[in-house]
This record gives sequence, C-alpha cells and structure tokens, in this order.
Amino acid sequence: MSWAEIGALVIGGLVAGVINTLAGGGSMLTVPLLVVMGLPGPVANATNRIGVLVQNLTSTVAFRAQGVHSIRDAAPILVPAAIGAVLGATIVARIPAEIFERLFGLLMLIVLVPVLRRSKPRQHADPPSAPRPRWLEALIHFGIGIYGGAVQIGVGILFLFAQSLAGMNLVRANSIKVLVVLCFTTFALPVFIVSDLIVWPTALILAVGFALGGALGARLAVRGGDRLIRPILAIAVVALAGRMLGLY
Repeated sequence: MSWAEIGALVIGGLVAGVINTLAGGGSMLTVPLLVVMGLPGPVANATNRIGVLVQNLTSTVAFRAQGVHSIRDAAPILVPAAIGAVLGATIVARIPAEIFERLFGLLMLIVLVPVLRRSKPRQHADPPSAPRPRWLEALIHFGIGIYGGAVQIGVGILFLFAQSLAGMNLVRANSIKVLVVLCFTTFALPVFIVSDLIVWPTALILAVGFALGGALGARLAVRGGDRLIRPILAIAVVALAGRMLGLY
C-alpha cells in the first residue's frame, strides 16, 4: 500500500466520521473509496465496519465528555436494534436490491420534510406529546437494525429520523444514534469476521481517520447544535437518496 493510499484512507475516514456523527451516510464516501482501491463490494462493505465501530466508540466518548449522556435513552432500543443487525448481516433480503434501493430513496426524501421543519414553540397550556408505545419503538429500531446490519450506509440517518419524529432535538438524537450503532455493529461484525471478508491492514488504517472524525464530529454537534446539524442532515439525505434512486 502506497503512502498516497494511506493518506486517502485516513482523510476519507476523517471526513466520513464527521458526517456520520453529525448526520449519517459517511460510508457513501469510504465504501466507494475501498472499491476504487481494489476491494470487491462485499469486502469493502465488511472492511468499512471496523472504521464505523471505532468512529461510534470515539463519538460516544466525546459526547459523554461534553455532558451529553444517552445511555438511559438508548437502553430500550439497544436489544431490538442489535437483534435486527445480526439478522440483517446473515440473511438475504427477498426484495431485489435495485427495487429496495429505489423505494428507500423515495421514502427518505418524504420523511426529510417533517424532520427538517422547525417545530413551533408550544404554549404552556398545550399537553405534552405522548411517547411512542414501547413495542412500536422496539419494532422501528429492529427494522433499522436489520438495514444497518445488511447495508450500513445511511443507517445513522434512519436513527435520526426515528428520534426526531419522536420530538427529540438533534444533538441528543445524535448521541443516542452513535451509541446504538456502536452496539449493533459490535454484534454484526463477527458475522463478517467469520466469513473472512475483512482486509485488516486497510480496515485499521481507515479506522484511524474514522476515530478522529468521530471525536471531531461530536464536538461540532454539541457546539453547533441543531443549527449546524440540520443543513448537514439535509445534504446527507439528498445525497443518499440520489444514490439509492440511481441518479449517479
């Protein structure tokens, strides 16, 4: 591996780590980068998971260091997301990949509207919105876990959608997201390791960039708040939807 390739992996991981922490979809950069460097698609998808794991670990630590704690909020959805991720990593979907990607791209563009809309301040007399039933929360994150275990790219955006539509601000939603993705990636990763799909030298170099990007992204999220996260989320969603719809 040349120094240029090492530099490209570190820089690509750094940028992807920031994007993943602030919104999601950073793997749209790193997976194609790995393919360009000669890795087959399934191997690139698996190798990228090491960086994703490290990035979410450093992001979780960075959020916690800045006083944003998410363990209590994340706990109810960790198990269904982890189970879904293992299933997603081990089973083959019945829906053809091309049709699935088109439907997913359209769905994300539709859901983007309520997520990015600024909520109006509530009057004191208004009753607080009722939380989603636990079974529904578990089902939603079980489904997201299946997608994350199988595809990974854009799973952070789905988590942000789920939390934002429940009324949570994007900073806290991001802190929950990185913890949950860390958990389910830990459970899904052994499937790829046992299948011998990970190129370890490449994965570890990429993980260095991901680690730096995860820590930086968490700091930017806390300091910039929703005002910074919303436009980045919008760009990430449009970019991922365009890719899913086959526009580029």
